[in-house]
Amino acid sequence: MSLTTRKIIVVATIAAVFLAANILVIANWLAEHGVAEKAGWIRREFLTGTAIAVILVLLILLVNPVGRAGGLGRRCPVCDHRLIIRGGYCPEWGSSVRG
Repeated sequence: MSLTTRKIIVVATIAAVFLAANILVIANWLAEHGVAEKAGWIRREFLTGTAIAVILVLLILLVNPVGRAGGLGRRCPVCDHRLIIRGGYCPEWGSSVRG
């Protein structure tokens, strides 16, 4: 884990604790500015059952294809051919695969 990642985690944790400690202040501020009413209007007008179903289907379809996310399979860095054999050689391209 890099130093930058650790810093981001620390800052996010501090922000989450700060927000949790001041949740009532934030809720009152949002209510004063009419955010709750606006959110209710958006939900009534735009988030119908069909819209939610379409959004969920799009989220399901937007995941990485099987085998492209790293996982257990390896791919040749030259031709992107899936390597089934556990050796350090790509039979499609004829290249050595290391690492």
